[in-house]
Amino acid sequence: MRLSWLLSLGSLATALLLAALFPPVGWTILAPLALAPLLFAVAHEPRPGRRFAAGWFAGTLYWILVCFWIRDVLASYGGLNGFLSWLALLLFAFAKGLHMAVFAALAGPLMRRGWAIPAVAALWTGIERTHGPLGFAWLALGNAGIGMDIPMRLAPWVGVYGLSFVFAMIAAAVAALLLRRRRAELAWLLPLAVLWILPPLERRSVYDREAVALQPNVAADARWDEPTLRDTTRRLAFRTLEAALDPRKPPAALILWPEVPAPFYYYDDAQFRREVTETARLARAPFLFGTVAYTASGEPLNSAVLLDATGRLSGRYDKTRLVPFGEFVPPGFRWIRKISSEAGDYAAGEGAKILQAGEHSLGVFICYESAFPDYVRELTAQGAEALVNLTNDGYFGRSAAREQHLLLARMRAVENRRWLLRASNDGITASIDPSGQVWGRLPEKELRAGRLPFRYLSARTFYSRHGDWFAWLCLAAGLGAFLATQIPVYRPLE
Repeated sequence: MRLSWLLSLGSLATALLLAALFPPVGWTILAPLALAPLLFAVAHEPRPGRRFAAGWFAGTLYWILVCFWIRDVLASYGGLNGFLSWLALLLFAFAKGLHMAVFAALAGPLMRRGWAIPAVAALWTGIERTHGPLGFAWLALGNAGIGMDIPMRLAPWVGVYGLSFVFAMIAAAVAALLLRRRRAELAWLLPLAVLWILPPLERRSVYDREAVALQPNVAADARWDEPTLRDTTRRLAFRTLEAALDPRKPPAALILWPEVPAPFYYYDDAQFRREVTETARLARAPFLFGTVAYTASGEPLNSAVLLDATGRLSGRYDKTRLVPFGEFVPPGFRWIRKISSEAGDYAAGEGAKILQAGEHSLGVFICYESAFPDYVRELTAQGAEALVNLTNDGYFGRSAAREQHLLLARMRAVENRRWLLRASNDGITASIDPSGQVWGRLPEKELRAGRLPFRYLSARTFYSRHGDWFAWLCLAAGLGAFLATQIPVYRPLE
């Protein structure tokens, strides 16, 4: 009975602590402690099934709390009311909770070894890296460190997963102390001193140009007819040119519209094509905007089109990492009507691709793709001198998902040491510098055209060049450490 209570309390405490790290709470100072209660509990439990169940409970509760907005999105835009929206959220959380279930099951034996601190940290970090390939990526533990100067020094070297490793190490050390383990085991924390040796992030960022970003504030459930669409397009073009041609400001280096907020069809709609072509020509600047394109077989693509300063088509990027339920419905969930109004599921693009804006290269990614560190860093590795995230967070309503999404973008800017321009339908539209600081943030839920400072940079970070080798190495090391605990130890009879 005592062990059952210990497991329940440990898993509950860890779930609550992890959820409290991120918006809407944002108690990031708790990041080094969040895993400690669960680790302390599983160290006492010899039965792997119970450890697995405790971790599953913790993971399920965490995902319900941190992604509660999924229920509201499905209820408002996915055609699910009442019970069905709750059921969808619960099934989603059950699936995502399996990652922590595996972690808890394997971490128990590790916590009983003298090398528990690095082994547990490696296991956590490696399992975290599997979220994307196994269906849905969002906030890693390391994202809580975005405002912490010392841990953030790791981001340009090993990405967000380096911060996750540090926080997991400290949590394992706290659990070891509570377990009254030998103090000598804390020596595993000594390598963290390298954090003070790494170069600090440059907080005095310098910019030399500005982009004009339009925030259309188009309702996610708007109903469109021909006159309304034409009037909206003209109004948005006018506001864009008003900001771009402001005589009190320097010439705009780039024009940005967000991920497609309305039925904008550059390839099919001649009137829309004329409007955006004229906008680019009058602004005398490259113009990047969201639109719907099609594959050769007619499947819709969530795309970003770039026009040059004369209005001619310069390039196109097609979104590759699609949103479950928003842009495609995963197998087994066909009873959920997709959120998008496009007929049929979106098709995925062919991968990361940079676009040329005059003499400079842009790394463009759309909405949810900001949750994938490996994908965004591919853009920098290909030569992107600035990153651009076009998004439409209108589906999030006024939930914490907006701030959570911004956290992801801020980490991508630091990992790659790039200015990141973020154009959103109704917010959060802003510029992010290479240290993760936010500039020029526009008020949310308002039609605005604002100036976003930025600078083109060419030097590549170690992470941009080499990717997630650290996280994958952690996965191998963590699993290897667990297997080592399963090797029988021969003890001769005395």
